[in-house]
Amino acid sequence: MKAICNLLGIILLLSPVSLLSQEPVKVNTKRLEASILDLGKIGIDDKGTQRVAFSDADIQGREFVIKLMKNAGLEVYIDFAGNIIGKRPGKDNSLPTIAFGSHIDTVPNGGNYDGCVGSLAAIELINILNENKIVTNHPLEVIIFSNEEGGVMGSRAISGELPQEALSVVNSTGYSMGAGIKRLGGDPDRLNEVVRSGKNLLAFLELHIEQGGNLDQEGIDIGIVEGIVGLNWWDVTFSGFANHAGTTPMNNRKDALLAAAKFIQATNESALSLAGRQVATVGRISAYPGAPNVIPGQVVLSLEIRDLSTAVIQQLFNIIKEKAAVIAEESGVKIEFEALSTTGKPALTDPEIQEIIEASAKELELSYMYMPSGAGHDAQDMAIITPTAMIFIPSKAGISHSPQEFSSAADIANGANVLLSTILKLDAPK
Repeated sequence: MKAICNLLGIILLLSPVSLLSQEPVKVNTKRLEASILDLGKIGIDDKGTQRVAFSDADIQGREFVIKLMKNAGLEVYIDFAGNIIGKRPGKDNSLPTIAFGSHIDTVPNGGNYDGCVGSLAAIELINILNENKIVTNHPLEVIIFSNEEGGVMGSRAISGELPQEALSVVNSTGYSMGAGIKRLGGDPDRLNEVVRSGKNLLAFLELHIEQGGNLDQEGIDIGIVEGIVGLNWWDVTFSGFANHAGTTPMNNRKDALLAAAKFIQATNESALSLAGRQVATVGRISAYPGAPNVIPGQVVLSLEIRDLSTAVIQQLFNIIKEKAAVIAEESGVKIEFEALSTTGKPALTDPEIQEIIEASAKELELSYMYMPSGAGHDAQDMAIITPTAMIFIPSKAGISHSPQEFSSAADIANGANVLLSTILKLDAPK
């Protein structure tokens, strides 16, 4: 028996398919890129990709990925929050599930890589496992989250963080979240049934483009995300007095738009006044009545603040609010803040999975760096209920939420291969 074992050892060492020297299983780069480009054709026009959540294009895109998921042998269903779920059994289905995925909805005039890379890479991983006849120990689950761009709706529902008042928030399609969920095949009256606990989830992983320029500028292949910033949104309303632009003296006006302009400047100055990576943005503004010969009587604008610390977000908001009070007193314009429910809490990713991602990158001979995520993601809410990690790949020139958004096929494949390796390491018996 000892001689036979020795002989088998020699054969394994000499064999070109020895387990000791076997190349890691890798994704099909061309197929993955083709699926991303095919999805990118849905909702495209001369201004960019218009696959906003709840739109006709969003529904067509969802039909496209559902078909891919079913072709990959996944058991597919839509949960009550409109998330698309694809399940693949493991050797032991009593073990907790390893989940991974992202989203396919876009911002207005968006690009073809934000969310889509992680979603279609997740489906590609299932195809690769099938083709290599690899059955994982744990069951696997691909999740395509609903309405990520409009308030991480689907992931917030899964984590139990989607409040009832969020269902009335309307996006650019004219549909509220509640109506949109119905349009996607969900049921807003049964969202409590969507909530998951960590008991049946081993981990959640999300592959994503960086949406910033750090990796691209440094020539780094992989970003290992340490944490995802929290973000808070407010609607800020300026109530002045609409009057004739030609007959009202400059010193006798209550110009809501002028007060709003001062507020925007004050917001920028406030964010710069603190040390750290916090950011504050006014990205939307509407003036009423909106005529060139009428002094604006009302303005409604958006305020967004992001940071890895909830305390810093609140500190910056307090500074901005104090400056707003001064502007209101000096201009005679009333300023009111309405906190919106589209709020994401800061989330730190799991240190142990970070180490596994690092080991996977090393094995694949890819460079890497640890970094925070300045953008919000579905992983942010999944981190509430299960150990979570994110893998970033370079965004060309740091451009995102734009038709010029681009990540190369090689970079996408690198990220997908790191994701695959990480999942297989998580799945290995401990």
